[in-house]
Amino acid sequence: MYIIKVKGKAKIPDYIQLRDEAFVLIAYFRADRPLKDLHRYGLEGKETELAAVIADLEFGKLRPLAI
Repeated sequence: MYIIKVKGKAKIPDYIQLRDEAFVLIAYFRADRPLKDLHRYGLEGKETELAAVIADLEFGKLRPLAI
């Protein structure tokens, strides 16, 4: 799985994208909202680790998500 932070413009907020191994979009959520429904993506119980990864992400840089 891969993760990327997308910079918003004007009134559009920043977003986080989760993509699978074929780079297909599997999740798209606001970077400033609490993480929820992570069980859908196989990330249940990893909220704090994911929040730390999101805080360290640079905009527009695709990174493998290994948590």
